[in-house]
Parts: sequence; structure tokens; C-alpha cells
Amino acid sequence: MNLIEKYSPTYFLSSLGAGGLSVSFFMYLMFLVPHPNTPMATFDFILLAILKADWLSFISLFSLIFIVVFSFFHFKLLIWNTKQFNLYKKTKAYQELINSNSQITLMTIPLTYTMSINVCFILGAVFIPNLWSIVEYLFPFALLGFIINGFFALKIFFEFFSKILINGKFESSKNNNFSSMISIFALSMIAVGFAAPAAMSHNILVNSIAIFFAIFFSCLAILFMLIKLIIGFKNILEHGISLETAPSIWIIIPILTLLGITFVRLSFGLEHNYSTPLNKSSLFIFTSGVLSIQIVFGILGYLVMNKMGYFKKYIESNEKSPISFSLICPGVAFFVFGMFFINFGLAYNSIVSKYSIAYFICMFPFIYIQIKTILYFFKLNKKFFS
Repeated sequence: MNLIEKYSPTYFLSSLGAGGLSVSFFMYLMFLVPHPNTPMATFDFILLAILKADWLSFISLFSLIFIVVFSFFHFKLLIWNTKQFNLYKKTKAYQELINSNSQITLMTIPLTYTMSINVCFILGAVFIPNLWSIVEYLFPFALLGFIINGFFALKIFFEFFSKILINGKFESSKNNNFSSMISIFALSMIAVGFAAPAAMSHNILVNSIAIFFAIFFSCLAILFMLIKLIIGFKNILEHGISLETAPSIWIIIPILTLLGITFVRLSFGLEHNYSTPLNKSSLFIFTSGVLSIQIVFGILGYLVMNKMGYFKKYIESNEKSPISFSLICPGVAFFVFGMFFINFGLAYNSIVSKYSIAYFICMFPFIYIQIKTILYFFKLNKKFFS
């Protein structure tokens, strides 16, 4: 299936969503499988959990299966999108795109490729024995990958905004949504990528480089997020939000998840390598604040889309809009940060005991959102690619 001129860079969101779902199943392994000697669950600890033949063995096997399934969809859709985009670049429609406000949708490309690095890292960790023994040699390559994606993201980002600042052709009536915040999403994804070696590397040079770039991309994301939220709400209040771009209300959810995880990772990185004691209670306050804002935007976005009939038109019917794949990322992000809130906000502060009934009850709302997100993904995948 070649879309040629009908293609849009927002189709990359399909691959991004699949990669995010793969990462979401790693959260079960990350927080439920004991891994006392490493900062994340690896093959060796997962294998021990499976061999015990108890409830955790079932969860571990279940998670591994879905990590593989959604990783397959991620790379399959990534290859398809890359081929389609290369054909699309030769068309008149692409020239029109780069000369319009929609040029910012190109940010979905470095955003998705950064997710690919995360997916590869998780696949290596859970399926390659003793990988952690050589992980310090892998971190520089991860940094290189994030730097390359960061370069292309900044190139698209600055070309777009410099053009607007020079020409002043930002059409407010056509930007009554938060779709342009896909650029903030991409910058946040790169920031959280850098924050991984910042938290886990014991090499002070690698650690410091990672911390600097994580802070750099986070600051850039936060600065422009504030600007875009103000402009976006102003335009929405003046013109109302358009139906097709209504899911953009939820884009703040994955952005907050990525920036939130970046902060948590940097906190642990500073504790490990810079002798900066981590205040446990600050994690509870911080994760509670992030989750609160996510809940507010989650409810608001659902009410708006439900009242406008978005789900009936773009999910249940045969009407197609590649932007509908943007529904997957908020569901994934809410689940992932929910797991961080439960484990670093609640269990880490002994508010609930790990593996207790209360602990698993707290997980139910987030698991429900994860299941709904998976169902939406397969509905959209069938609609667009069957």
C-alpha cells in the first residue's frame, strides 16, 4: 500500500504507539521482578522469576510475549512509514507541507526513532544474558543515537520557528489545537532518553554528558510547552477546537510522563554519582503533582472528544485520520507514569507495601487504561493496515 501524496508524517504515530505499548509491558518486569544488583530488570533476574513457577512467573512470561508482539508492530510500522515518507518527499504535497504550519509534524520522525532506541534497549535487557556486565560500553552508543536524533529534531524545530518569526505567518484560526506540541513531545522523548544513562552509568563522563543533554532538552521542552499552552488555549477559546485535532488535548499527558521520568532519573543519577542524597518525600510530592495534571487533562480531553463525537467518527466508523493514532500515546504514558507513581511515590515512601493488596488495587485503574489503549491500537491498525 503506497499512499504517495496522501501520506502524512503523522502516520509515524502508529509506530510510536506500538513502541510505547512494548515499553508499557516492560513496566511489569521493572517494578514487580526483584533486581537488587541492577537499576532495571534484566534477563538474569527475569529468568529466576520465571523458574519459580508462581504468579510472578505468569506475569513475567505474559509481559515478555507482549513486549515482543508490540516491538514487532513498532519496527514493522517504522519500516513502512520510512518507505512511505521517502516516496512522499518527492511529491508536491511535501513541498506544500514544509511551506506551511504543518511542517512541525515532521517532528514525529525523530520522536519515533528515539522510541526505537528505547525499544532496542529493553529488548536487549530482557533477552540477552549478562548484558548488564557490558552496559557501560553500550551507553556511549546510546548517547550517540540520542545526539543524532536530537540534532535532527532541533534542525526541524528551529527551521520551523525561525520561519514563523521572520514571516509571521502563523494562522491562529487554523491552529485552534495543541497539535504543534508534537515538537515538545519529541524534545521530551529525547530528554528522557538521555536521562537513562544519566541515572544508570557509573562513568562520570558519560553520566555528566547525559545529564547535561537531558537538562538541555527538558528546559527547551518546558519553555516552549508553556508558550504553546498559552497560545493554544487562546486560539481554542477564540475559535473552538477542530474535531480532527481534538486528541491533541491529551498530548500534555505523554509530555508530562517523559519530563516526569526525566526528573526521577536525574534525581537518582545525582544521588549515585554526585553524593546528592535523594529526599524520598519529594518523589511522592512530585509524582502526585504530575499525575494530578494528567488526570485533569485526561478527563477534559475525554469529555470534549466524547461530546464532539470523535470516538464514533474516527475510531468506530470507517472514517480515517492518521492523527487518531495519537490516542495511543496518552494511554501508554498514563499507565507508565502511574507505575512510577505507585512505586516511587507510594511504595518507596512506605505509603503502601509492595506486593500488598492495596498495591495491586492502586494498579487497577492504570491497567484498565492500558487495556483500553491496546484495544484502540488494534482497531486503528486494522482500519489503516488490514
